[in-house]
Amino acid sequence: MFFAGARPRTWEASPSEQRKWGEVFKACDEDNKGYLSREDFKVAVVMLFGYKPSKIEADSVMSSVNPNSSGVSLEQFLDIVRKKKEAQLYRNEIRHIFTAFDIRYRGFLTLEDFKKAFRQVAPKLPERTVLEVFREVDQDSDGHVSFRDFEYAMKYGQNEA
Repeated sequence: MFFAGARPRTWEASPSEQRKWGEVFKACDEDNKGYLSREDFKVAVVMLFGYKPSKIEADSVMSSVNPNSSGVSLEQFLDIVRKKKEAQLYRNEIRHIFTAFDIRYRGFLTLEDFKKAFRQVAPKLPERTVLEVFREVDQDSDGHVSFRDFEYAMKYGQNEA
C-alpha cells in the first residue's frame, strides 16, 4: 500500500501536561482511593478530552486493567491519556494531509485531486500507480475518496507494507 510510510510518531507529553493529567486524576479520584472507578474515569475523560467515553470504550479500559484492582491506577491513567493524545494528534495530522489534497474544499478527493497531489510530491511516480492507489483507497468505488476512506488507508494500509 502506498501510504505505508505514514505512521504515528511517538509523542511525549510535556511535564506541565503530565502534571495536569495527574491533577485531573486526583480530582476525579473520589475518596482518594488511589484509582479511578469506571465513573471516575469517564469524568476524567470529559475533563481532558471534552467528550464522554462510550460504554464500549469504558469497558475496554476497565477490562485492560489488573483484574485484582478496583480501577485504573495513576500510572495506567497516564499511559491511557498519552495514547489517546497521540491518536488525537495523528488523526489531526491525517486531516491536515487530506485537506491539503482537497484543494477545492469539497470534503472528498477525486482521481484528478490525487493526480495533481502526486505530481507535486512524487513527479516520477507512474500515473498507473496513482490510479491503483486511488482505486485502493476509494473503498466503495464511487469515484470519491472521503476523509473516512483516506483515514482508513493512512491508518491501516501501513500493515500491508
